[in-house]
Amino acid sequence: MRLTRRRVRLETERLTLRLPVHSDFRAWTRLRSTSHEFLQPWEPSWAKDHLSRKAFTNRVYWAQRSLAQGRGVPLFLIRREDEALIGGITLDNIRQGPAKAGTLGYWVGQEHARHGYMREAITAVVHYAFTTLDLSRIEAACLPENTPSRGVLEKCGFKYEGVAQSYLQIDGRWRNHVLYANLRSDRRGRTEAG
Repeated sequence: MRLTRRRVRLETERLTLRLPVHSDFRAWTRLRSTSHEFLQPWEPSWAKDHLSRKAFTNRVYWAQRSLAQGRGVPLFLIRREDEALIGGITLDNIRQGPAKAGTLGYWVGQEHARHGYMREAITAVVHYAFTTLDLSRIEAACLPENTPSRGVLEKCGFKYEGVAQSYLQIDGRWRNHVLYANLRSDRRGRTEAG
């Protein structure tokens, strides 16, 4: 794992997680457009210019600023065997001080879903958050019916905490979300003997 103030690069068994760069535009546009129907039920509605070069350029600059200001770590998932962009993961809303927490969000292209890539990425980002950023709590939320997302969170050590009413606008409607958290020193569910 390499880290500088403006650069984060995490390596997993099959992936490199890194900030988006301008040259990712074509791969990102192709992956997002071919996966639109797959992603649409789980994401906020896309702006009309979502797939434009200008919107992507703004995304690259936002990622750089977020990292430099310590607010977020937005990363692309690059499969090392062929350098293919397969998705994205962001640790956002990073709060230091007494909270020491951040919020995790992620997406994967349809053709790359259910191959274990997101589990690798989440595990790497959580490890980075706990060890390098010294966070204590990572939060994530998803729609109750998003069984694959709930499953990957649970496999990565996240535990269900409850339901947030009208948490986010997804596909144009305010939707309830189930809340999960992963704690650096998680004692939930353990007894005094554990």
